[in-house]
Formats: sequence, C-alpha cells, structure tokens
Amino acid sequence: MAASGVLRAVLRQTLSRFGSFRWSLRHPRAAHSLSINTVRSQSNAVTSQPVEGSRCSACWVTVSGGGGGVLWAALAFSLFGSSEEDKRDEAQRKEDEMILLLKKAKLSVHRGQLQAASGFLHQAVVLAHQTHNNQAIIYTYSLMANLAYVQGQLDSAEKLFKAAMSFMLAGGTPQDDNAVIEMSLKLATIYAEQNKAELAEHGFRFCMESLEVKLEKHKEPLGEEPTEEQEALRKETRLLLGLCLDSRARYRASTLHLKQAGQDYQDALNICCQEQGETHPQTLVLMSDLATILDLQGHHDDALALVRRAVELSRSAGHPDLHVLLGNMAGILLHTGRLDDSLRFYQEALGLARQAADQEAVDRIQEGLKEVKERRRQEEEEAAATAQ
Repeated sequence: MAASGVLRAVLRQTLSRFGSFRWSLRHPRAAHSLSINTVRSQSNAVTSQPVEGSRCSACWVTVSGGGGGVLWAALAFSLFGSSEEDKRDEAQRKEDEMILLLKKAKLSVHRGQLQAASGFLHQAVVLAHQTHNNQAIIYTYSLMANLAYVQGQLDSAEKLFKAAMSFMLAGGTPQDDNAVIEMSLKLATIYAEQNKAELAEHGFRFCMESLEVKLEKHKEPLGEEPTEEQEALRKETRLLLGLCLDSRARYRASTLHLKQAGQDYQDALNICCQEQGETHPQTLVLMSDLATILDLQGHHDDALALVRRAVELSRSAGHPDLHVLLGNMAGILLHTGRLDDSLRFYQEALGLARQAADQEAVDRIQEGLKEVKERRRQEEEEAAATAQ
C-alpha cells in the first residue's frame, strides 16, 4: 500500500469521527470557541500563540495522528522478502518493537507525559529508518511534528512536517493529495504564529486553491453515480476545505481583519452544516466563532441571535463544551448592556467549566464576571451622580 493510501485511510477514519482538527496531540477539549476578550486584545501582528491561547476553536480533520487502528495494521505487514530466516526474524523484531514504541508514545500523550512520548517517538523513527519503512517514517515524523507544536517548538515542528512531506512526495504522493495539503495547512498555521505573514498567506492560498480545483473536478458529470470511494473522497476534500477556511479565519481574526475572518467562518459553517448537520459539535463551535466576529464588528443583535442558537442546540445535543458557548453568549450580552443576563450565563458557564475541570475556561469566565461587576459599579456611580 502506498504511503498516500495509508494516510488517506487514516484521514477518512478521522473524518468519520470529525473530532481532531488542529493538532492531533492537542488537549482533548480542543473544540473550544473563539474568545471575544482574547481577540479584542490582539495587536495588528499575529501573536506567537493561537487566537484563543493554547487551544484553538474547531476540530475538523487530521492526517498525522489519531488513526491508530488503520496504521497499526499498515505498519505490521512484512516488507522483508529475504530468503534468510535470520534476516526476516531481525526485521520482524524491529518492526514489532517500532509498533510497541508508537503505542507507548500514544499512551504517553493521552496521559499528558509529553517528554516520555517524545522519547518513544525518537526511538521509533530510528527503527523506521533502519527498516526502510517509509509509511512508518512519515507517520512518526508527523506525530513528532504535532508533539513539537504542542510544546511550542515551532521551528522543530516546521522541520518535521517538511521531512514527512518530502518522504511522501518522494514516494510518489501527488502534490495535491489531501494528506499533503493538510500538512501544508499546518505549516501555514505555524508561519502565521511565527509572524511570517507572506509565507502564511502563500500557504493558505495554496491549500485553498488546490482543494477548490479538486472539488470542481468532482462536479464534472461522470455519466454514472459516484462510487462509495469517490463520494468519500469528495466529502473528505470538502471537509478539508472547511478546515482551511476555519484556520485562515482564526489567522485573520488575530490580525484584526474581521470582515474577511467573518466570511471565512461563514463559509466554513456552511460546509459543516451541509456535511455534518446543524447539531454537530463542530457546527456549534463555528456558530459561536462567527458570533464572536459579528460582535467585534458591532453587529451585536446578529451575534446574539447566532450564539443563542448555538447554545440551544448545544443543550439539546449534549455538547461537551457548552460552558464555552455560554461564556461567549454572556460576553455578547455584556457588550449589549444586558448585565443581569450576562451575569446569569457567566455563572452557569463557570459551574460547568469547573465540573469539566477546564481551568482555562474558568479563568476566562472569571475575567468576564469581573468585567460585569466593574460595569455595574460604573452604572451605579453614574446613577448616583445624576441623582445629585
């Protein structure tokens, strides 16, 4: 099986869950909505962190991590046809050891033991090179790149993603393969966080244009119904386009290009609604993100209607990050001057955030509560001054 085929299989498996966009080794609650207060504090340069801080808003797709079942099978088959029994045994031993190391790395990440995971991955990639297993090399480099990104080692992440891509392309993977485009998108995001605006814009443009061309080809009449595989590839490609739009929207929001960010969020939301449905967790996050942008542009009524819809759907669907959506709605209510409602939803969000042990959200909600109290104090002072 070609490397691109294995990676595409993993991508499709991940798309079926639709739960690991951004970086596959991110915090398990990576599907957090854009923070209004954080966007307001951005300067006209991209910061060294994502818009929300250490986590990003949406959970679209990933090629390089999470699809364990497919890859273990892919890595396990024998690539060694030597007639010498001892060589076969040694090759199999190294292959088994490499798979065990990758499993240990995955478990260490799950436990938050990132240094241990890094050590296992470095041992695994040595074995992958020794056995000339390109599939394992690509997969391990991708995991190492994700891990380096999570640890803030952007230069290392960039080099590792480039190394993985070079092996893919050298192995015959087309430049417009979805796996290559997804890695290119990660590189564009890294450049954005490094304030390399020209490289970031070029990367986003390459990804968008490549996917749009592929989707146009899917529209061409084939004279017969598309096969299941063709339909799966179409959906995969469209969801990857949604990922690109979402990622570029966050970049544009961080540079305060709010109108363009809003359009990207709207387009991403349309894709998600059509492909995943209105109650999908990703759809709800995108609704909240778009509401944040509308609020920042002064369109408070539109923002409130949209985030209220997201909260209602989130309650009915049991969204795990309801507290984040509630916090965003409370912030929008604060900006419209509805302090009592804002306080009520902030308090509900705070309780849920504590139950979820989401300290980042707790801190952000508490900042919102302080702002509500300060706004109330100002109104009381103004009322007292007027009464005198």
